[in-house]
Amino acid sequence: MSEQSEGKTQIVELPARWFLAGCVVAAILVSVLGALRPLPVWLLGVEMLLTVLALFVFGSIRYRLDKNALTYGAALVVVATFWWVWWPHAEMREVVAREGWMPLLRVVAFHLFTLEGLDRLVHADTMLFLLGLTLFVSVVSQTRLLESISFRLLRTNRGAVVPTVLAITALVSFASGILDGVSMIGLTLRILVIILFLADAKLADVRYAVMVSTVVTTVCGMWLAYGEPPNLIMKANLRPHLDDAFFLAYCAPLAVASYFVVACSLWRRFRGSRVAWRQLDLLDQYAADVRFLQAERHGEVWTPIEFLETRAALVGERLPSLVERLHHGTPLGVALVQENVPERVRRELLGAYVHEELAEALDEHYRLAVAGDSAAARQAEAPVRAILRRIKRRRVFAQRVGLFAFVPFIVLLVAHAIDHHVRLFYASFAGFLVALAGIWSLPRMRRLALLEAWHEYREYLFLLPLFLSITLMQVASFFDRLETALRTGIAHWGEAHMAWLQFATATVLSALLDNNVVADFAARALHDLDPHLIHFFSMAQIAGYALGGCWTHIGCAQSVVAYAFLLKDVDSTFTPMQWIRAMTGILLSLFVMLTVAIYLRALMLP
Repeated sequence: MSEQSEGKTQIVELPARWFLAGCVVAAILVSVLGALRPLPVWLLGVEMLLTVLALFVFGSIRYRLDKNALTYGAALVVVATFWWVWWPHAEMREVVAREGWMPLLRVVAFHLFTLEGLDRLVHADTMLFLLGLTLFVSVVSQTRLLESISFRLLRTNRGAVVPTVLAITALVSFASGILDGVSMIGLTLRILVIILFLADAKLADVRYAVMVSTVVTTVCGMWLAYGEPPNLIMKANLRPHLDDAFFLAYCAPLAVASYFVVACSLWRRFRGSRVAWRQLDLLDQYAADVRFLQAERHGEVWTPIEFLETRAALVGERLPSLVERLHHGTPLGVALVQENVPERVRRELLGAYVHEELAEALDEHYRLAVAGDSAAARQAEAPVRAILRRIKRRRVFAQRVGLFAFVPFIVLLVAHAIDHHVRLFYASFAGFLVALAGIWSLPRMRRLALLEAWHEYREYLFLLPLFLSITLMQVASFFDRLETALRTGIAHWGEAHMAWLQFATATVLSALLDNNVVADFAARALHDLDPHLIHFFSMAQIAGYALGGCWTHIGCAQSVVAYAFLLKDVDSTFTPMQWIRAMTGILLSLFVMLTVAIYLRALMLP
């Protein structure tokens, strides 16, 4: 076991190899037991429940187990159980008895070695689409498009925080319906934190903005299928009932209403907050160009706090006080001068943060600014502005290529909507390849884009064995009982109450489990309902798992990213229980609003 300090909590990493070895032993024991007598189908449900509960537990307590090891190991046990649940009563057994093992081998080969077969097993088309989408968004993000828009908004609003933050979150809500919500939240968090630190916002308010970004990219982004993995899973499971028209008619109104709830909450938090735009630091005025330059030269992009933490040895014991100043909106160069960091170290830091050729000019600018000689400080910054304007031309070209890449992306999405033989992942990979042309000549930036995309996509890999397990449960007729229970409930309590119950259940389960799993699991019980009921119940489930995914730090991939960002860049002592307490208020407001929407929609049922 290895231990590491994380804030005030000591995390103990459990050895994955021992867990996997235990799963192999468990699978062998299940096979031995199954060979003696057929296993009950409910055992699959118990194993699946234990797996997803273990994901929650070992993602929350101090004893951590790698979630990929957990799900892939558990899948070994599920596969062994499935075989002895299904095989004794399978029609294939009679076929094998007549014709030998070749028919079974052909079925296995189809599902393992063809895209259509893999799509049935583990949503391969959806997973490939997400891979292409994370690559696409990661490349576009290197052009600093969101930073450019955000600081232009801040300038237009003359430093007012509320209209700027509301415009950014509205844009992100819209984009999250089309693009990957995990990628969007990764971009959004940094921008919001930079703006709020510039406005000297309270630490609690900065934390709140980070957490609410999960709502913006999930609940407010559920208006279309393509950006949210759970939506894509629902759409794949219930094809052809859940098309784009369904999401626009049923989910878009809920997303818009949810955004207004979020907007009201943000307005109450940040009304009156302002960034002194006219006194904004030189590097903050050119934030997009500075970050583009960092990616181009270093293959890394930092906030000032992240940068100082990577150079902790240079600043030594001054690091805590420097970080404190940055939290209160002090520019990096000013903080270095105010903390009496030696000139040699200041210039080395500024050269690494921006460019070695600018280190002397930047240091002189900040030294004069702290001394109160503003005229001389402006004169010293002239060469810095000249170089950053040259960088801007390269950045704008890359942005234009990135924006043009949306053309093939959207065209192929429309083609997929018209004809499902056009694979969904064609769209995301086409957008990625076109966008890549804009930064192809910048090798370090290109490498950074690919690394960031892979890091984000790894958040989805643990889902593959879970999707496989759920598919095997369906083959073993596990979900027939859920369909029967749903029909019985509708007959006794009516569509509205049962839809609300599914909404509430999906909310709670998604808080404890991963909402991708809840989406895949819950959709399987809706197959044989009337089309209008499939739409109604799907809407309720989508609202539930989107909302519940934000309630805990592991309820959805966005929550995982946001919580990790909080610990690393905002407050290393923040705990999962603090997350739950901080999020409960706004989520209860959304829960009430969505409850009313579900019952109003029930009145429109034929």
